[in-house]
Amino acid sequence: TVDLFDLRSLSPWDESSILASVEKTGRLVVVHEDNHTCGFGAELSALIAEEAILHLEAPIVRVTGFDTPFPYTLEHVYMPDAERVALAVGKVKNF
Repeated sequence: TVDLFDLRSLSPWDESSILASVEKTGRLVVVHEDNHTCGFGAELSALIAEEAILHLEAPIVRVTGFDTPFPYTLEHVYMPDAERVALAVGKVKNF
């Protein structure tokens, strides 16, 4: 089972649904179009570590942009893509 959330708002955001999903699936892959370090995915990961770590059956994986200034001419390289997301899902699924 895969639960997919599109957080259209980061304040407030739907913590209870994400926690319920992690408790059900035992896994979390966070995809966002920001730097890996200090991006919102780190906040999601911290919440799960604080509130649901005992439910995890695999490490949390983040698929993000890179820790560089945003390269407008190389957006297709910087942004998460389907291949990187599929690799992350496979990693947590097969852990």
